[in-house]
Amino acid sequence: MSVSSFPCLLQAQSATSPKFDLLLKGAHVIDPKNQIDRVTNVAITNGHIASIDDNISNGEARKVVDLHGLYLIPGMIDIHVHVFPRFVLPSGAPPSEGVQPDSFSFKSGVTTMVDAGSTGWKEFPEFKRRVVNTSKTRILAFLNIVGAGMGTGNDDNVAEMDANAAAQMALANPGLIVGFKSAHYGGPGWTSVDNAVKAGNLAHVPVMVDFGKITPQRNINVLFADKLRPGDIYTHCFSGHREEVLENGQLNPAMVQGRKKGIYFDLGFGAASFYWFVADPAYKAGFYPDSISSDLHMKSMNAGMKDMTNMMSELMALGSSLQDVVKMSTWDPAREIKHSELGNLDVGAEADIAVLRLENGHFGFLDSAGARRYGTGRLVTELTLRKGEVVWDLNGLAAEDWQSFHYRKGPFYSNGAMR
Repeated sequence: MSVSSFPCLLQAQSATSPKFDLLLKGAHVIDPKNQIDRVTNVAITNGHIASIDDNISNGEARKVVDLHGLYLIPGMIDIHVHVFPRFVLPSGAPPSEGVQPDSFSFKSGVTTMVDAGSTGWKEFPEFKRRVVNTSKTRILAFLNIVGAGMGTGNDDNVAEMDANAAAQMALANPGLIVGFKSAHYGGPGWTSVDNAVKAGNLAHVPVMVDFGKITPQRNINVLFADKLRPGDIYTHCFSGHREEVLENGQLNPAMVQGRKKGIYFDLGFGAASFYWFVADPAYKAGFYPDSISSDLHMKSMNAGMKDMTNMMSELMALGSSLQDVVKMSTWDPAREIKHSELGNLDVGAEADIAVLRLENGHFGFLDSAGARRYGTGRLVTELTLRKGEVVWDLNGLAAEDWQSFHYRKGPFYSNGAMR
């Protein structure tokens, strides 16, 4: 498609003061919470959704962006990322795999990221100061039950699993700490999960489990039936590392029982946690993820996972509809982390918005092993807004043509360089 065929910026003309700051015109809006699934218009004022209406004229806004042929959805929520680049590491520890959030989030339509256990209660104040407070992306956190956090060699160190200290930190940061994370535990018994759930009960928040090594006694059957509570989250649900699919190629019945109990199942694609040989039989059994998340880190971002829209496209290749994957990346994760103000286009809500293009063709998608599966649809993020501000614009949809753009020119140095 030629650049000239993309929707263009329209300048609103009005003799009176415009009612809205920005009008996003003619996109197919999908908002699962509010059951909107039609072509309409979205108006923004002071960084918030001001109106969703089929009959808003261009003259009512200072700026109008024509989005015909595109899909407009709430800004997406990635509930499993690692965005704490740790500066000081224990001797012998591998380099930090944390990613700077704003460098990755907006280009894939993500406006909210939830760090999944990179930090425990000991380092959370530094994480808050250095990442949460300095990022344009909205950053929330699952606090690692290990006080020293992830990547410090303490995943099995039960002395670091202080549920009371973790709960106190969560209670001191309500809404910002959305739950606790049990991750990578390979020691005896259930110490990691039990302490995470204890902290969750104390702070009244959910637990996310990245289940470690399974044993005959420690497995997902017991995890779902006896350990996790309704509202807790099992991430890496298509990893195959914990017998999500049995040796006969069938979905483990424990997965179905866990869902009936009210446990949420999160994708958590990562570098080694999404495989077609697991996802395919799960889909054939009618078992789909509740939420799409990336497990973003330095080793996952350039492999099969790529970004949020790629993962959405992969699930569409398995059989999910566009509406399904939008819900899995907006309203469903908002409910999982108990932030009902997010993942929707409520009038009055912060204007966190993603605009997507659905390309039709023949596309190859990779799993964590690098195995390919073909699909006929691919989503691409055209435009992302955070609190009404354009933070990603792939094809300049919200930009002004260079010939009419008011450049700040000169003065120049003698060598011709612009100051």
